[in-house]
Amino acid sequence: MSRVIGILSGKGGVGKTTITANLSSALSLKFNKKVTVIDCNMTTSHLGMHFGIFFYPKTFNDFLKGNAEIKDVVFPHGTGVNIIPASLNLSDLVGIDMAHIKEKLEDALSNDDFVFLDIAPGFGKEAVSAMKACQEAILVTTPDLPSVTDAIKAKAVLDQMKINTTGLVINKISGKKFELKKEEIMQMINLPVIAEIPFSFDFVESLSNKTPLVVYKSNSNASIEIFKLASYISGESYKPKRNLIQMIMKIFKP
Repeated sequence: MSRVIGILSGKGGVGKTTITANLSSALSLKFNKKVTVIDCNMTTSHLGMHFGIFFYPKTFNDFLKGNAEIKDVVFPHGTGVNIIPASLNLSDLVGIDMAHIKEKLEDALSNDDFVFLDIAPGFGKEAVSAMKACQEAILVTTPDLPSVTDAIKAKAVLDQMKINTTGLVINKISGKKFELKKEEIMQMINLPVIAEIPFSFDFVESLSNKTPLVVYKSNSNASIEIFKLASYISGESYKPKRNLIQMIMKIFKP
């Protein structure tokens, strides 16, 4: 039985899709898990781009319309992750009904270890329909008040749906004094912080090179934190291999 995990945020721009692509890749590469990721952000679908794939003969849109079977819209990637992309064409939104995603996916992906739903930000019909398909959820936020405020709203919606929120990922941490601290965020949201991902231009560089960061620079600080997140989610041990400079920086980190 697959664990169907929604990755969501109350606000756009926090790096939710980046986390989805890298976490799924980490689970596949480092922990040998069978993972499928689904782009449920139908209006602004970007998930495939993070894997360097832009055009597909069939998409999740076709599956939801009943014009394709699940096997027709699953695309294996070199990371071992299976990708179910949404269409980049806005005209393909016509006739989409996301109200019954859960029923459509239950049998089709039951053999996977993990199924991640990359859910649209906010609380519109598109996002809420995908939330209902989750067994559990991971919230992504950045360490600023607007993002955290919207994460609080997202948790309230998930609580109303009786969907367990596994924890909170704080992304794009720069360490500046004006950022909200981990303890402040935990107190505000009342959730455990399960990952702290540093701000890094390596993510942008890896995107331009059409591959997830955990593949492109697997020993970067950001990649190590994502491997640690994958370890937490999978329940398997992981010991990072840091180079000398990283070890010195970790010792003297304020």
